[in-house]
Amino acid sequence: MEVLNCIGVRKIYGKGSSQTAALNGIDLSVEKGEFAAIVGASGSGKSTLLHILGSVDRPTEGKVIVEGTDISSMNPTQAAIFRRRKVGLVYQFYNLIPTLTVEKNILMPLLLDKRTVDREYFKQVITSLGIQDKLDALPSQLSGGQQQRTAIARALIYRPAILLADEPTGSLDRKNSREIIDLLKLSNRNLEQTILLITHDEKIALEADRIIAIEDGRIVSDRKRG
Repeated sequence: MEVLNCIGVRKIYGKGSSQTAALNGIDLSVEKGEFAAIVGASGSGKSTLLHILGSVDRPTEGKVIVEGTDISSMNPTQAAIFRRRKVGLVYQFYNLIPTLTVEKNILMPLLLDKRTVDREYFKQVITSLGIQDKLDALPSQLSGGQQQRTAIARALIYRPAILLADEPTGSLDRKNSREIIDLLKLSNRNLEQTILLITHDEKIALEADRIIAIEDGRIVSDRKRG
């Protein structure tokens, strides 16, 4: 089943002779349960694409459809609500709220919507990520790897249609980077979570089942491994 579909997505910055095309005709389809990586050098357009897929930004042209909903024409309020409920975002920097415990950081998307917490699923997520003994800690009391695990748990708690991870290992050492990639793979396998990983590191991209290469705002290759 198709979870994500991009049709002719373009993103133009500037006006007149100073126009720059960050994305120039992106067509992309992602199926439920896929673990795909978008790889490209700095300035290739991959982070711009992630922001548009996550409804953080809007395309200049084209459509982005997530689970049958066209998110490309949403106003900022609609986009924020959709993002919270349907898109899990994980960044290089963890964006945790420093005054809240790990548990409250994870549950924040549900608390904002005044939703009942599925405690069984919550337990499954924190156990899978190995942070079940850190729930009362503040972010400042965690290692970088533990903070990223908390950010991933927060992204998963709403059971999003798709999880978008933008250079999630960029600020971690090799050991923690390896653990985070393994945890994303575990989430994909055990929780059937659809994941789109943005990276400039081809070694990390090789951990995904599908590798999409982007250059100068265009997809130049799209291949499945194995």
